[in-house]
Amino acid sequence: MTDAAASDKSSTDLLPARMLNEFAYCPRLFYLEWVQGEWEDSADTIEGRYHHRRVDRPGGAAPMWAERSESDHPPPDGPDTESSRGEPQGDDADAGADSPIRARSVLLSAPRLRLIARIDLLEGEGLNVTPVDYKRGEVPDTPEQSWEPDRVLLCAQGLILRENGFSCHKGMLYYVASRRRVEVPFTPELEARTLELVQQALEVAEAGQIPPPLVDSPKCPRCSLVGICLPDETNLLKAGVPSLSGPGETTRSDEGSDHAGTEPEVRRLFPARSDAMPLYVQEQGAQVRRSGERVVVSIRGETRADVRVLDISQVCLIGNVQISAQALRDLAGRGIPICHFSYGGWFTALTTGLTNKNVELRCRQFETAANPQRSLELARRFVAAKILNSRVLLRRNHTDRPEEALDALARLAEEARAATSVESLLGIEGTAARIYFSHFKGMLKPPQTSAGELGFDFEGRNRRPPRDPVNALLSYAYSLLVKDFTVTLLAVGFDPYLGFYHRPKWGKPALALDMMEEFRPIIADSVVITVINNGEITRSDFVVGAGGTALTEPGRRRFIAAYERRLATLVRHPVFGYSVSYRRVFEVQARLLGRYLLGEIPEYPGFVTR
Repeated sequence: MTDAAASDKSSTDLLPARMLNEFAYCPRLFYLEWVQGEWEDSADTIEGRYHHRRVDRPGGAAPMWAERSESDHPPPDGPDTESSRGEPQGDDADAGADSPIRARSVLLSAPRLRLIARIDLLEGEGLNVTPVDYKRGEVPDTPEQSWEPDRVLLCAQGLILRENGFSCHKGMLYYVASRRRVEVPFTPELEARTLELVQQALEVAEAGQIPPPLVDSPKCPRCSLVGICLPDETNLLKAGVPSLSGPGETTRSDEGSDHAGTEPEVRRLFPARSDAMPLYVQEQGAQVRRSGERVVVSIRGETRADVRVLDISQVCLIGNVQISAQALRDLAGRGIPICHFSYGGWFTALTTGLTNKNVELRCRQFETAANPQRSLELARRFVAAKILNSRVLLRRNHTDRPEEALDALARLAEEARAATSVESLLGIEGTAARIYFSHFKGMLKPPQTSAGELGFDFEGRNRRPPRDPVNALLSYAYSLLVKDFTVTLLAVGFDPYLGFYHRPKWGKPALALDMMEEFRPIIADSVVITVINNGEITRSDFVVGAGGTALTEPGRRRFIAAYERRLATLVRHPVFGYSVSYRRVFEVQARLLGRYLLGEIPEYPGFVTR
């Protein structure tokens, strides 16, 4: 039965023993990881993988399955005295071990138990064996000198070994940081607990209902999937805490304040912003290649950029930029998307690795998209949040605050919440956009230029192609926003082409367009206003031709920098109270949409600033 080359995924009806470890730690973690196929690295998992690298390499040989009963293989004589010995270091030490059996990364399955495991290290003599499981940390300060999930994992390995004809009555946990082994005897109580958890885990997986999150648990901060699970956020919304997009928001006396300070706060259990950033390559003729753990950008043999892969969140190729097959495969394999843009800035293609494994979420997305009433409920929230954020931008930036327009937008947001059809919602959104853009130039300084001069005057929204600099900037900002939401939705597990408000049409990423509605004013429009008003983009940064206006390469570079600064800006989440970057907010909102579709929270909370 040993086959180190086989994958744990080869027997999907068998429960991997390591998933039993996750189930004992947190049933929701188990469900996210095994049933929904979610994964997120943390510093702990990366360090653990580093310490595991030697035992993850198959080595040595273990006896093959022998059809003998356990009674044919008596337990080894006398107790093992290795509980206090240190782990031999290096391959030479392994080669000198006394045990005839010393095999690494041994894959075994036990169909009767419905278990499968890859054992880090298998030691023994004849058919009397002991599994050894590596742990990156120190020996825990507990009476058993180990945690229950680790003991259960080890016992599951022992039970699998028994079903394969071996004699196994104990296991070893090796703590790398302490350089110590701890013996775990397979007592009747531990065996019963292990079998009980196997049964419970299989029942949870087959029930198809994600377990509820832990409540204020100290386990959550160390969990690598906490940013996916959103335990405190989900518990808060399940309790029915009203979101800021709820009725009455627009009547609050919030003028001059960025965000309210009265909302309940929850723990922020994930970093406020990611250290990894997008890599934009826009110089025509550039070549992107991989060099070890780095990505190198060169032009005609001259290196222009040399970046660690760890520091890259996505690679954006603009125009005629080449990327090597090796770099493409490596980046996609690491979950780093490659975004392709035309020279004019259109987002045209996306290269990713295998898509997110959360089929359950996509099924719910399709079901909801096919349900007109549920789709309308979501569409109302997207549009209402967009109108309210447009109102916020006008209120903050207009040189002569247009009170009538602000009142009209507040009223239209309420009408959007009560819209009875998509058609009426489209009408409300169109009216709100007309009012908003009719006052847009009041946010630009200076808004006027002399007649015939290419300037920053704005008479209304136009596109395909944009006819003036302001519209060119708006179109480019929306293109970047579509790109970022498409990437985010794919990472979360959605199909970005199936939306609830925007209907499938000519290959449009409809769900990305849905999700970005509420962020158009506060991200895209805000960046446009900022780069014009602070002189970061000037009239010389545009070219006019063929009836359209476009940014020059230097202008585009500065605009992208401003856009990325905006996404890195920390903002206080209006529902949860903690500060995170806008880029993190994108992911949180997408995951909350998933939580809503899966029935965990009663409503999707739109993101509305003040």
